[in-house]
Amino acid sequence: MSTNSGHHYGYYPGCSITKNAAAYGVSTDAIARILGLHLHEISDWNCCGASEYFSINQLPAYALVARNLALAAGEGATEVVAPCSLCYVNLYKTDKNMRLHPDLKAKVNRALDAGNLHYEPDTLKVRHLLDIVVNDVGYDGVAAKVTKPLYNLRVAPYYGCLIVRPDTGFDNVEYPTTMDKLMETLGATVVDYPLKAECCGGHMTQISDTVALELIRRLLHNAAEYQADVIVTVCPMCQLNLDAYQADVNKRFGTNYHIPILYFTQVMGLAFGMTPKDVAIGKELVSADRALTKITAEPPEKPKTRKRDKKALPMPDMIE
Repeated sequence: MSTNSGHHYGYYPGCSITKNAAAYGVSTDAIARILGLHLHEISDWNCCGASEYFSINQLPAYALVARNLALAAGEGATEVVAPCSLCYVNLYKTDKNMRLHPDLKAKVNRALDAGNLHYEPDTLKVRHLLDIVVNDVGYDGVAAKVTKPLYNLRVAPYYGCLIVRPDTGFDNVEYPTTMDKLMETLGATVVDYPLKAECCGGHMTQISDTVALELIRRLLHNAAEYQADVIVTVCPMCQLNLDAYQADVNKRFGTNYHIPILYFTQVMGLAFGMTPKDVAIGKELVSADRALTKITAEPPEKPKTRKRDKKALPMPDMIE
């Protein structure tokens, strides 16, 4: 890629993009080329520790994440972008807490000394990929690249519980709308999705099937209520839970959900004229083939009404 134009960022891909979320990585690279986003992968980056490590031993957890920040700063980056919501939150909170707590900063840098590294908080601005797309490229910039609008595709935008909490400043913490506007820019019909910022359960699938499957069921049910063709997400863990455990939800609750779970970068690629294969559609477990047949060459004649599906199952109270 040329390095003389476009937006330049240090890029922290995260572990999941190299494995179960490979479709996110492929589609991120694809839209980056179209949008002029130059993502310079941080050399020798390491795992962010996910969520468990911070619950076990905070100092090594912060040092693990700070190593990535130190590497990025050492390579001259001023901004670091992460597509994974959990990676983003860990990078963001490490930078923030090192700034707010001098004792933590000193201890972390003492640990980094072992690798001849040092990190000064606020050297970098940590951002999520969605933030980059909607605020740096902008909706008009995205619209300029749309060649095949996603007319008549009904999309439920699912943000998950992480990327706007704690308040990161680029969207509303309780009812975010940036991805809604992005999907509308692509020509899709955005359905109301009240649970858009609720938790998918994270790693609860490994701890309690009862709790995890109910959390996932609620999200699928809410999308079905508003007759969504697809759920579009920004997080590998959210995609994994809603996709991989959808069959288990159907078995447990006697439901029949078949809602494909795609990354926002994948649907962007489709609107930019790429083929499903170009953006790795087909790697999901719940096939998106039928949903994509809903896309038409002409926009709907009148706005879709947002009516609840009367056949959808009633939503029981959350399990305590």
